[in-house]
Amino acid sequence: MTVTAPWRYTLRFFALAYLALLLLVPIGMILFRTFENGIVAFWESITTPAAISALQLSLVIVAIVVPVNVVFGVITALALVRGRFPGRRLLEAVVDIPFAVSPVVVGVALITLWGAGGWFGSFVESVGIRVIFGIPGMVLATIFVTLPFVVREVEPVLREVGEEQEQAAATLGANTWQTFWLITLPAIRWGLTYGVVLTVARSLGEFGAVLMVSSGFAGVSQTLTLLVHARYIDDHNTYGAYSAATLLMSIAIVTLLLMTILDRKRSTT
Repeated sequence: MTVTAPWRYTLRFFALAYLALLLLVPIGMILFRTFENGIVAFWESITTPAAISALQLSLVIVAIVVPVNVVFGVITALALVRGRFPGRRLLEAVVDIPFAVSPVVVGVALITLWGAGGWFGSFVESVGIRVIFGIPGMVLATIFVTLPFVVREVEPVLREVGEEQEQAAATLGANTWQTFWLITLPAIRWGLTYGVVLTVARSLGEFGAVLMVSSGFAGVSQTLTLLVHARYIDDHNTYGAYSAATLLMSIAIVTLLLMTILDRKRSTT
């Protein structure tokens, strides 16, 4: 099918108009409302104790979630690609559950398991550990919703590189750890890095699951996304909500630029 020049321009116009309506106009409105009072007012809004605490907590959650997902994501990807065991198809399906299940449902499930009177909640609270409405519950919720990213980025890379180099290293006397560190890990480095960036972005932007398992108290268990919600809904501080949203959006844009750079780097190696 040959597409004429007028049709190409028409399609481009509608595509750009669609993107502008859904993305550029809302983002532009947020930026306008954020900076209409000047950069000083914006800075004062994002440097309040509540905002600083929310940013720090978001970064702490990211610092915990990323290493956990890297370790178990790589192990799961290796098991799916290199392993031959009963239930492998089931494991494939389980990995994709966070894509199909609403984050709010994830939060409810965690409350059922770790809340007061839950399957594990009574035990952990008896030893002085509070999971639900605390940071541990927020970390668990974020780990769940970000579970697939490392697995799904590393898995196709492992399939592409094959097992020949690993088998050659084994025949030369390398043990399992030497083979992984010297052969497997360098081969999957770009896929792993891309998965880490996606995990960071998703962790920073998670709202539904974290909302369900957090107390939402400022300075205690309030992330940046929860800060935006609290300022807009609870405090009716529209400007503060726009400022916090702009801060979160800035981090997301930096993450997006990093993803683009890594994607180009990966495609050239």
